[in-house]
Amino acid sequence: MLTLNPKELSIPALQGYLSNVIAPRPVAFVSTIDKNGNPNLSPFSFFNIFSTNPPIAIFSPARSGRTNSTKNTHDNVLEIPEAVINMVNYDMVHQTSLSSSEFPKGTNEFVKAGFTMLPSELVKPFRVKESPVQMECKVKEVIELGKNAAAGNLVICEIILIHIRESVLNEHKHIDPNKLDLVGRLGGNWYVRASGNALFEVTKPSSPLGIGVDAIPEKIRNSSVLTGNNLGQLGNVAKLPNKEDVIAYKTQFLKNELGEKEIHIIAKKLLDEGQVEDGWKTLLSLEH
Repeated sequence: MLTLNPKELSIPALQGYLSNVIAPRPVAFVSTIDKNGNPNLSPFSFFNIFSTNPPIAIFSPARSGRTNSTKNTHDNVLEIPEAVINMVNYDMVHQTSLSSSEFPKGTNEFVKAGFTMLPSELVKPFRVKESPVQMECKVKEVIELGKNAAAGNLVICEIILIHIRESVLNEHKHIDPNKLDLVGRLGGNWYVRASGNALFEVTKPSSPLGIGVDAIPEKIRNSSVLTGNNLGQLGNVAKLPNKEDVIAYKTQFLKNELGEKEIHIIAKKLLDEGQVEDGWKTLLSLEH
């Protein structure tokens, strides 16, 4: 295993490791405005939601790793403590990347990147019309994490109004992740698309509590076929199927005598398809 001491790495090297391993990261496409009314637009992937009540999002426009200068976004929120966080989907990712160029102060990145300025309702900065979700924010606090090059600046925002494009909602007015089609940031030039085959569901821990991996019979727990993810699925059930159900399942679906490895292969397929109860019945069929 490669072990690294951050203090012994150059800033670019440390940035490379951190941005690749702490990933994917959502992208905050932040619109601000300075005291003279000049709009600014820039993406930040040091970003996330940190509270629901109150609704708080934080992003970090770090100091330049080369010049140690602060970003226009940082300076603007100190002058006018408001922002719009626009979410970035696949259809706008290249334009968003273009807007991150180090244009001179006062440049309107809406124009440079080809985006449409949409007036906000409660704050001065403009929204990005092309963004599927736009969040108007009041900046509550800016916390400077250091004065050295690449030091972050936490911009703590309270979300006061949310705009969601109707086309990304399902019939229940809930967001459909495939329709939203967000992108996430990795290291270097890499991004990830959060839709299609990249999406998968993980059942939340059961209530009442699951039995845990430690309660799985040793022969199953030490299987050469089942993965750690499979064991997590098996350990998330509140109770095991009863003997009668296992025998009935075995009679109907496992009529031939099968060896342990064959049973584990069948169970793994069921687990990978999300059929946890049938997976358990298959595994327990060896005992009945």
